[in-house]
Amino acid sequence: MDELPPQMVRDYGIVSYSLGTNLVFRKDKFPTGGPQSWADFWDVAKFPGPRCLGDHSFTCLAFALIADGVPKDKLYPMDIDRAFRKMNEIKPHIKVWWREGSQSQQLIRDAEVDMIGMWSARAVDLIADKVPLEVVWNGAEIFTSNLIVPKGDPNAKTAWEFCNFVAQAKPQADFAMLLPYGPANPGARALMPEWRLRQTPAWPENEKAGFRHDATWLGPRLASIRERWSQWLTT
Repeated sequence: MDELPPQMVRDYGIVSYSLGTNLVFRKDKFPTGGPQSWADFWDVAKFPGPRCLGDHSFTCLAFALIADGVPKDKLYPMDIDRAFRKMNEIKPHIKVWWREGSQSQQLIRDAEVDMIGMWSARAVDLIADKVPLEVVWNGAEIFTSNLIVPKGDPNAKTAWEFCNFVAQAKPQADFAMLLPYGPANPGARALMPEWRLRQTPAWPENEKAGFRHDATWLGPRLASIRERWSQWLTT
């Protein structure tokens, strides 16, 4: 695991890949240019049409704040009340709050919605199947996939050996060619063709355009945020 940046190696596991939640739209519905920001997604007059977001509380609240003009590096501490006020504006225009990745794909593939907030890898797969989509990295949520070794696990030695394998450049690059996640190991990026790297959060311009959550702030507040979100969805 020496190949990973120090901040990606933890006492309890490793960061393996980065993923994105992006604004995605159908290019055939916007032949002269589609929405390029969350502010555009909220602008139902300039960009009319059915849209969709995931049933993911803090993700949507972050998108709402960005749409409301909050710089992506100033999202935390999060102004929850402001975020919900902004969500009130878009709520009547959301056709579905998707809950499964396959559901998000079906909605945009079958043109039930014209634009959507969805996982980038799911959108890239659809593009490979000739669905006319554009993935927007401006304001994308970038998060990580982690491999965790539970404390006291009797198989901890084997688990750490697996983590060590996953952390190596070649396996990371090979996996990213199968599934467009961003490899945590910088060395893996040199083993990948540029076209593939550009489809992942690991491409420098994509990473710069996106944002990351403040887990330290969010963690102790997550339960209350989700409870308020659930109540808001049903009213």
